[in-house]
Amino acid sequence: MQKFLRLSGIIDAVNERIGRLISWLVVIMVLLGAYNAITRKLSQTIGIDLSSNAYIEAQWFMFSLVFLWGAGYALKHQAHVRVDILYARVSDRFKAWINIIGTCLFLFPLSALILWVSYSYAADSWAILEGSPDPGGLPRYLIKSAIPIAFILLIFQGISELIKQVAFLNGFIPFPQVHEEEGI
Repeated sequence: MQKFLRLSGIIDAVNERIGRLISWLVVIMVLLGAYNAITRKLSQTIGIDLSSNAYIEAQWFMFSLVFLWGAGYALKHQAHVRVDILYARVSDRFKAWINIIGTCLFLFPLSALILWVSYSYAADSWAILEGSPDPGGLPRYLIKSAIPIAFILLIFQGISELIKQVAFLNGFIPFPQVHEEEGI
């Protein structure tokens, strides 16, 4: 079990680093959004276009990366949406079983399906080096590649969470929960 817990720790560390890194994209995205709004109005006033479709698309791409690559980080920190009607009132052992069943029945199959579909979606985009339909826009094949990567990260984090739940049930670790100061 110790080898599996080390693997879980490695997966957790990777998703933690990615989550913290992409959190900076939120700041950049807000600044770029402000720039886009200001230059749009300023351009109307002075008659010179100061904005670009690339800036607008860059903002969309950053939002996509935060959402997609942040999914594993959110799962690690138990910050995902959970129907708490039953979960909050049951024992930690029952919670572990809910987490194991939910991971195996929902997280893994859905993530595998999206990974399978998105891989060909991204590969087709790379095959033609798909660009933006808007003048001055960014290449689309790069952001489409973020989708399968996101679900690989999510599947690995699901494996990590599964390892921790099984380790808890077998008495190797305390119930894995996020402390308030560690959460998002």
